[in-house]
Amino acid sequence: MTKQRQMHLGAFMRPVSLHTGAWRYPRSFPDANFNFSHLKSFIQKLEAAKFDAFFMADHLAVLNMPIEALKRSQTVTSFEPFTLLSALAAVTERIGLAATASTTFDAPYHVARRFASLDHISNGRAAWNIVTTANPDAALNFGFDEHVEHGERYKRAREFYDVVTGLWDSFADDAFIHDQESGIFVDPEKMHVLDHKGEELSVRGPLNIARPVQGWPVIVQAGQSEPGRQLAAETAEVVFCAPRDIDAAKALYSDIKGRMSDFGRSRDHLKMLPAAFVVLGDSIEEAKAKRARLDSFVHYDSAIASLSIALGHDASAFDPDKPLPDIPETNASKSGQAQVLKLAREENLTVRQLAQRYGGYAGLAFVGKPASVADEMERWIDEEASDGFNIVFPYLPQGLDDVVNLLVPELQRRGRFRKEYDGETLREHLGLPRPVNRFFE
Repeated sequence: MTKQRQMHLGAFMRPVSLHTGAWRYPRSFPDANFNFSHLKSFIQKLEAAKFDAFFMADHLAVLNMPIEALKRSQTVTSFEPFTLLSALAAVTERIGLAATASTTFDAPYHVARRFASLDHISNGRAAWNIVTTANPDAALNFGFDEHVEHGERYKRAREFYDVVTGLWDSFADDAFIHDQESGIFVDPEKMHVLDHKGEELSVRGPLNIARPVQGWPVIVQAGQSEPGRQLAAETAEVVFCAPRDIDAAKALYSDIKGRMSDFGRSRDHLKMLPAAFVVLGDSIEEAKAKRARLDSFVHYDSAIASLSIALGHDASAFDPDKPLPDIPETNASKSGQAQVLKLAREENLTVRQLAQRYGGYAGLAFVGKPASVADEMERWIDEEASDGFNIVFPYLPQGLDDVVNLLVPELQRRGRFRKEYDGETLREHLGLPRPVNRFFE
């Protein structure tokens, strides 16, 4: 009998819901995105349910939307992810802690230090989500007059990865001998000076932190553009992606994993985790009614702003009751824009209809009874469309409680999800090898 493939589950928690109406849903916590007590309770529930990781996206600017939309957005205020995850590390023991750090607007030495510190503080649970930052307004906060060109951002990201991982390898695992009798704290023969001088970056090193518990924190990536796919095949160990349906997911899964052999990498050393919006009910009709009620809280000002962000182009002047006009290529998220255009074309949606989708949630959604949602998740796993899911909750705390109390037990009953953690580190949860130190094998 063939052993069933088990799935991995992450929780997308910043913002706590991607649905712009989430904070208005009845009995939801309107301040859930910026309330430490709430976030602490969320992560502890997720850990009790044996989730692989708690994922913090990050924004380096207030979202680029008109003030009429911004005033309705829960994302205006959010915690800086390293500060929050360090605090949450102290109140959890096993769940992974994933944070976004930009390769465009940060320095590799800073990023290497922060993630190495988080990995030690959490005893091996850190993950770095590599992003090049799509929001053009972020550039204005870091001394730029306009956003860095898309291709240049990915070129820098590739070199940035080499520098950060090289810094993590600054010391052999046994470099710190702490010999009180001789007075030798560190063996200098087991310290490597990186001395990197590249096209984009110049970093001497070594890092002033011992090698991370996991060797390297888990490497996560989210891009689906051509440069993003190539970078993922070369470097990523987890890909957070947003395919709209199973066919698109299977194509993405096959494409990225199919490139890995070119870099001497095993397909098993990368996990594809699509974002999945989950709404549960006692019946399919009840679940659909919850989704419809949630969508009703999205104001058109928010909807059209969300569409503009996804397009990388201001859509506010478009006729809301006509099809989407021709859109110029964006310098923000190219894969995001491509998905909008594909959806508009395939379903022949007006601007208003398209905006309502993006103001709510336009991506992959599982809406139904726990059993029917589990059925669909199993199909994605068995047909190699994914290795699990990064769950997006519709509203908090009820949506999270439904997943933890109803869906996870159903997946566990079917033998598709763990009942206990098998290891201590995030790498162990995900079945990923500990990287060999390139300087001290």
